[in-house]
Amino acid sequence: MSYCDTSRGHPVHGPHHDLEYGRPVTADDVLFERISMEIMQAGLSWLLVLNKRAALKQAFRDFDADVVARFGARDVARLLKDEGIIRNRRKIEAIIENARRIQGLRTEHGSIKGFLDAHHPLRLPDWVKVMKKTFVFMGPEVVNEFMMSTGYLPGAHDQTCPQFAVVAKLRPAWMQESPPGGW
Repeated sequence: MSYCDTSRGHPVHGPHHDLEYGRPVTADDVLFERISMEIMQAGLSWLLVLNKRAALKQAFRDFDADVVARFGARDVARLLKDEGIIRNRRKIEAIIENARRIQGLRTEHGSIKGFLDAHHPLRLPDWVKVMKKTFVFMGPEVVNEFMMSTGYLPGAHDQTCPQFAVVAKLRPAWMQESPPGGW
C-alpha cells in the first residue's frame, strides 16, 4: 500500500501528504527541517516523527541553521532530556553538524536549494553519494525520502492520487528535467 493510500483521511498523515509531500521547497529552514525529520525517522515510524514535529521545531529553533550550528554540548544534553523529541544522541548530533555544513555550502551555492539545484538532475544512487559527501547520517532511505518530499525525485504520489495533479502544476524539479536515460 502506498503513502497516498494510507494517508487518505488520516488526521496526521493526511495533511502532510496533501499539503507538503512532494511539493517543491525553496526555504532553507524548511529544507533543513525536512533533512532533520528524515534523520529522526530513520528506524522509526513516520507517524512518530510527525507527532513530534512541533516539539522538534521548538527544540531546534525553527530549524534556523545558523542558530542550530551554534549548539554545543550543553544543548545536546538539554535535547537528550527533552521528552517531546526523539532523544537519540547520534541523530541530534547529526542535525547540529548538518546545520554547520549548511553554513559552509552557502558560500558556494547561496542556499540549500542552490546546492540541490546545482546537482539536479541525479538518480537516487548519485544523490546518495552527493548527500553522504555533504551531510552526515545520509543513508539511501533518508536521502530518497528527503528528495521525494522536496520534489527532486519522483515517487511522492501515485499517478492516480489527486495530489499528483496538484503537485504536477507546481512543476517540481524532477518534472522539469530528468537525468540522461530518464528516471
